[in-house]
Amino acid sequence: MPYTHILVAVDLTEECNPIVKRGLDIAMTNGAKLSLIHIVEPMAMAFGGDVPMDLSLLQQQQLDQAKERMASLKLKYPELVAGETLLTYGQPRQEIHDKAKEHHCDLIIVGSHGRTGLALLLGSTANDVLHGAPCDVLAVRLKRD
Repeated sequence: MPYTHILVAVDLTEECNPIVKRGLDIAMTNGAKLSLIHIVEPMAMAFGGDVPMDLSLLQQQQLDQAKERMASLKLKYPELVAGETLLTYGQPRQEIHDKAKEHHCDLIIVGSHGRTGLALLLGSTANDVLHGAPCDVLAVRLKRD
């Protein structure tokens, strides 16, 4: 059965290009809709001694940068213009799962560095997304520098 709606999770760095390309290839092969998602993780409340610091300005700057990078990505890949781009705050695993359910996606595509050792023990977004996903998950292997 072909895929009908693919959700591609991107971190908006240059490393996300192979993930977007794989998503576009699968979408074109299946005649599927493709949506991109980027999650801006909330900044923890920082404390300078006994004085709490307001991080809302930094959080807004982070969101503004994400909007600019997403727009650049859409310019780089004109095929994305018809698809949705989703920017949200939260924890990547939860937000990706929630959006996949909400938008009736049947495939989630994420990048994976294939880390080992300590990095593996600390976990990864790809591994987090895989567990409990509401649909198929494809982890695209990213090359290490």
